[in-house]
Parts: sequence; structure tokens; C-alpha cells
Amino acid sequence: MADVRIQPWIEGDLDLLRQLNSPEVRRHTGGPETDEQVVSRNARYARSSGAGPGCMFTIGLPDGTKVGSVGYWERAWRGEQIWELGWAVLPAYQGRGLATAAVLATLDAARAEGSRRWAHAYPSVENPASNAVCRKAGFTLLGETEFEYPPGHLIRANDWRIDLTGTTEK
Repeated sequence: MADVRIQPWIEGDLDLLRQLNSPEVRRHTGGPETDEQVVSRNARYARSSGAGPGCMFTIGLPDGTKVGSVGYWERAWRGEQIWELGWAVLPAYQGRGLATAAVLATLDAARAEGSRRWAHAYPSVENPASNAVCRKAGFTLLGETEFEYPPGHLIRANDWRIDLTGTTEK
């Protein structure tokens, strides 16, 4: 397993978010945002860190290099309150297992909150790398669904779910 550190997002992580706002990274999530949108997103991420519920994190290497983002937040899904997870890794660091390791660490943080049984992730059906992260992290594929992301933009996504309580799925 890759060695990563997740740290709560801070205002000073704006440069990382700007790097993650590339066409290559945002290909499956509606494309790059305007700088104004990135600045607004950075402020939301920083506010979410430690204020609960949910949290956005940076993904860091042992040497402190920040290489991506990962987080979880509340979502109403099919009549339940669940955690939704999302992540992104800079292109130069993709394919090394960093996203999977960061997702596993984030699941531990969500599990520690103890307020939700289920966590879901909704990668595009056209995003094999993120679907592989879900599989490697132990999520169960529930099937394809129509999913709105970003707001106002519908995509075909896979609905992946994991039980945070360790009980048997039903």
C-alpha cells in the first residue's frame, strides 16, 4: 500500500487546487472551473476541515509534497443521509496507489465520526481509474445511475457503496 498522509484542507492549499483544476484531472468532472470558482471551492474546503460534518483533506507524500485532494461530505441519497467521497490526484502522481491509500484513510475518518452507515462514491462510468480505486478500497458496485455533477450537468456514474459499520450489507 502506498504511503500517504491526509491533512485537513487549509486556505493555503489554493495552489494545489489550482493545479488540480487542469483539463486532464477534471476530464470526468465537468472540466476546469474558472479561477473564481476555484477560489470559492478552496474557501469551502478550508471551512469544512474540522468544522464537521465531513472533511476535505490534502493527499501528501511522506516528504510533505501535496499531490491531491480527498474528502467526504453529507449527501441525501435515495431517502438516506450518507457520506459521499471524492478525490483527485495530480497527473504526475497517478497510477501509484496514492488515491486508494488516501480513500482508505478517509474512510477511517468517516467511520470515526460514527454518524453514517454508508459511504458512496460516484465516478463516471468512463473513468476506469476512479472505478478501480473504489474496487481496491472495498466498495461494492451497486450499478449505474444518473448523477448530477457538477450541478446542472448529468453524467452516467457508477454507484459504489461501502458499509462503515462493518456489519453485513443488506
